[in-house]
Amino acid sequence: MPNAPRKILHVDMDAFYASVEQRDDPTLRGKPVVVAWRGARSVVCAASYEARKFGVRSAMPAVRAERLCPQAIFVPPDFVRYKAVSRKVREIFARHTDLIEPLSLDEAYLDVTVTKTGLPSATATAEAIRTAIREETQLTASAGVAPSKFLAKIASDWNKPDGLFVIRPHQVLAFLAPLPVGRLPGVGKVMDAKLEALGIKTVGDLRTLPVAELEERFGRWGRRLHELALGIDDHPVQPNQLTMQVSSEDTFEHDLTLDELEPHIRRLAEKTWYAHLREIERGRMARTIVLKLKTSDFHTLTRSLTPSVRLRSATELADVACALRERVERSASSRYRLVGVGLSGFVDQDSFVAQSDLFDDLLKT
Repeated sequence: MPNAPRKILHVDMDAFYASVEQRDDPTLRGKPVVVAWRGARSVVCAASYEARKFGVRSAMPAVRAERLCPQAIFVPPDFVRYKAVSRKVREIFARHTDLIEPLSLDEAYLDVTVTKTGLPSATATAEAIRTAIREETQLTASAGVAPSKFLAKIASDWNKPDGLFVIRPHQVLAFLAPLPVGRLPGVGKVMDAKLEALGIKTVGDLRTLPVAELEERFGRWGRRLHELALGIDDHPVQPNQLTMQVSSEDTFEHDLTLDELEPHIRRLAEKTWYAHLREIERGRMARTIVLKLKTSDFHTLTRSLTPSVRLRSATELADVACALRERVERSASSRYRLVGVGLSGFVDQDSFVAQSDLFDDLLKT
């Protein structure tokens, strides 16, 4: 560990959109609230903790949420109000530091190694921020304090809701050791399964593999895994960082043909669209749709299109992504082990100008 580690906070508003709705409408307090439009293509933007007890989660299809919790109260999202609260929370952050990296309307990293307030510790700063949020917005936030970003994010989830958890530098190794490897950033279901096949279930188990073996098996990502297992993460808090791309992808247990990919493309388009909505809230939108494929022999293919008009729904995104399969110059019998749907080419919404009718033409083909 470095001699003078940074002090990083991750602050995460508790069930943000749903909590705003419950704050503003007292009749919703204590009830299972789901922030979502109704409809077969809608996804859950947020769920109150009362709804989460039934298994309802963000990004879940709204129809599934309704099945899990028939008594849920569905409230259409009001991003104007959410953005106003988010700005207020951001003002509170700015009283303490200028090093703020927003991740969405409801969460952010803060580097409080040096603060404007002169508070004696990062823990005191986190407490001051949470107190101000409670008093000035009537909402609660959870926070994590740690020497690095990824540890702070894990910590903020430790005592939710309305909690604070601190990981001090000398505690890092002991804290990480018993955690499932899936808690490390970048370790998804596929990597988790690969590590489990090697007998690796916890971060402590991961430390038993030599870094050379990890690199041999997983390339550069192997070294990154080794560093994360030791709590090493030098990524700084980056104020005003702009998203370059949002995407979702999935690796299949059995390789599929192009024709068999459509339901998977549509499911991934939903997830990507939900991530895109967060950028739209910030006044930015993506222009380019990207379809990513990985063949059974591990070749990666991408096909993209920049429509002339704005995409308005996950359905439209899925339609374009599915149509991009026609641009894959491979036999119909070719099989694919991975598919992804992405959006890139972000611009300010006001600067987006239609130039042609390519989008409509594509959807008609």
